[in-house]
Amino acid sequence: MLVFIARRLFVSVWVFLASTVVIFFLATNIRDPLAAARQLPDNARESAIAEITERLHLEDPLIIRYFRWLGDVVLRGDLGENLRGQDVNTLLEESLTATLQLVVGATVLAIVVGVTIGVISALRQYSALDQTVTFLAFICFSLPLFWTATLLKDFMAIDFNDWLVEPEISWTFTIVLSVIAGLFGGSLVVGDRRTRLTVFAGTAVLTGALLRYLSATEWFADPGLGPAIVALTAIAGAAAFTALVSGLEWKPPLQAALIAAGLGIVAYFALEEVLDDPTLATIGLLALLTVGICFGVGWLLGGELYRRNAIPAAIFTGLFTGAVIFTDQMLTSFESYSESVAGRPISTIGAETPNYSGTFWQSGLDSFGHLALPTLALVLLSLAQYTRYTRASMLEVMNQDYVRTARAKGLGERAVVTRHVLRNGLIPITTLGAYDIGTILGGAVVTETAFGWRAMGTLLLTGIQEGDPMPIMAFFLVSGGAIVIFNMIADIVYAFLDPRIRLS
Repeated sequence: MLVFIARRLFVSVWVFLASTVVIFFLATNIRDPLAAARQLPDNARESAIAEITERLHLEDPLIIRYFRWLGDVVLRGDLGENLRGQDVNTLLEESLTATLQLVVGATVLAIVVGVTIGVISALRQYSALDQTVTFLAFICFSLPLFWTATLLKDFMAIDFNDWLVEPEISWTFTIVLSVIAGLFGGSLVVGDRRTRLTVFAGTAVLTGALLRYLSATEWFADPGLGPAIVALTAIAGAAAFTALVSGLEWKPPLQAALIAAGLGIVAYFALEEVLDDPTLATIGLLALLTVGICFGVGWLLGGELYRRNAIPAAIFTGLFTGAVIFTDQMLTSFESYSESVAGRPISTIGAETPNYSGTFWQSGLDSFGHLALPTLALVLLSLAQYTRYTRASMLEVMNQDYVRTARAKGLGERAVVTRHVLRNGLIPITTLGAYDIGTILGGAVVTETAFGWRAMGTLLLTGIQEGDPMPIMAFFLVSGGAIVIFNMIADIVYAFLDPRIRLS
């Protein structure tokens, strides 16, 4: 393993250095950096040209300028100054922070949701659910981003903010959404027509009743989950994670997950004062404590025989319960936050409300309100490719001989899917995910422009338009380096997913 990593690092460093040479020569010749200075009046033209020439060392040969830039980066971590004399390190830090806020969450959400839908679609091949998912995936993949952004700003922000003044759900919307939920629930069930119709009717009725209750209580104006919903959700999560990890036929993993959920419910009341206005460090510390405590619960209750299943079931349940409590605290602060921003909680432009100060939860809602639309726009486009890739990969693996052998030996369907099909089917997704995670650090120019974000894409676009090589090189250092690193990580992950692959 160490030899493989060292070899890949050695090759990657030389590939990356060669790429910097190419990009530097392209960046310095893409546009005349003195074009704007030459348009100045006579009394200011010569001094401006001389200043830019000295700042960018335009009088030196390109090869000398490249090695001066490389030396500053390697020895001092200095990315230089742009045409205006601004420190590129500062510009890069601000742009990278905005990009991480904007794109990382969208990419992770697209991967998790896309892979999940792709797995379900493959397991229900040629069913109504599979055909619906395929149809919607192609629609989402075909949507122009700028058009999607405009629609989201109009209907998901402006109209939604207006609706929050009197959050009443119409009967038409209730009926339509109930039917859609019923169709989705019925399509997930494997059985005869009577079973699917029963699930359809039950899901539709429950959805309709829930929507009418939320409308009558004006829940959306002052939302919150409350102790009962938090407890029920935690218990349901314990059962779901146990079924996913080990199945419900073994008691120790289920007991560990239920105890983890119970400890989370107790913490919901015991930490009320701590969670009133915490810090990000406090939330991180609580997450680490959750992992440690749940690990101990799984270790003790799992025993020698079931420890391998009990530990992840308990940890997943504990983190899920913590996420539910986090969501409840965030929703409880929604009304006060909405009043502080004049009833416009969903923003259409920018990364944050200027000069806004509030509690931890209110600041989180402010960030979420600014991230909601661009995240949704990016997820709609990325979701389709992960769904289709996962479905195709799963179907290919499901037809392999070793999967038929596993079923013939009597192995349960859950074990066949999770241990054999999904594990090997994730290899192409690993390649796609590693590439996407590497490229997201380069930003999303169209999304940033549509929603008024100044991030990595804007840094690159400004550098190209002004013929400024230093911001372009700063952009390439981050995006190119991320692609090299994450592709190397993908190669290492291959060996863990597929035992047939050997790093040697």
